[in-house]
Amino acid sequence: METTLTSAHDGVRSHLLFDRSSALDIAAFVVDGTDLSPGSAIPSDGDPRIDRALAGFFFTCGPDHIRHPEPVEGQDGRRYPLHGSLAGTPVVRTEMSADATRCEALTVVDLACGGKATVERRWHVSEGGQCVVLEDRVTNIGASAFAPMMMYHMNIGGRLLGQETGVVSPSLESGSLEWHFGEGESAHLCTPAHAEGGWSEVALGPLPGLGRRRLIVRFRVDTLPFLQMWRCQRGGANVISIEPASHRLAKRGELAASGELSLIEPGQSRGYALGFAVS
Repeated sequence: METTLTSAHDGVRSHLLFDRSSALDIAAFVVDGTDLSPGSAIPSDGDPRIDRALAGFFFTCGPDHIRHPEPVEGQDGRRYPLHGSLAGTPVVRTEMSADATRCEALTVVDLACGGKATVERRWHVSEGGQCVVLEDRVTNIGASAFAPMMMYHMNIGGRLLGQETGVVSPSLESGSLEWHFGEGESAHLCTPAHAEGGWSEVALGPLPGLGRRRLIVRFRVDTLPFLQMWRCQRGGANVISIEPASHRLAKRGELAASGELSLIEPGQSRGYALGFAVS
């Protein structure tokens, strides 16, 4: 089932097509008739949950793990799945406002470690329709503590980019870089997010395939302190992604040893927030 949220600002109309079968992630983000999503122009890691999610504009890693599979601590033979347990989990319930500017959902997630969590999600259009805002609250409803990890992928089809397209953010050492960063067919970067007033910002543009507009992303740095980006131009794949993340690019064992896998006890919650706009 699908739900559409509509926004308009400065004459630019946009539609978000949500996927209720996967935590109310965004299957399509259409601006003046153009979908920013990469669609089929993605690589496959062999996990159908992630192949489906990656083809859309927005999907969520977590709430128990992000990035590639790793062993579950203290449980021989069990592994955290690719990008965590949330992707491909249907929502329990949704509610859309009468004016189609707010959508809320509840998802119950079975964690790889044997625990259970809820993700209470609220999408809404900001006052004046200037941006789309996401607020998530992850709550431990299991019997034991777990370490929440979250990363949000905003995937943009490379067909929309041009030679003049770049990434601009105070989080970057030089303040900007070309979109085709790194070497080879695929590359990652992950850097501490620079905060102003508790939020960090990154922009991708101009986008020739979107009327030379820019995609601007803002995210709350207290629980998403890292800006990660990824691109892949391999075979038929052509995608770039902006990925606010809760943890730096490192193995779970290293993060645990340095005290970066903080726990939430049963009944405790942790909140995350971001916003994005095309201008």
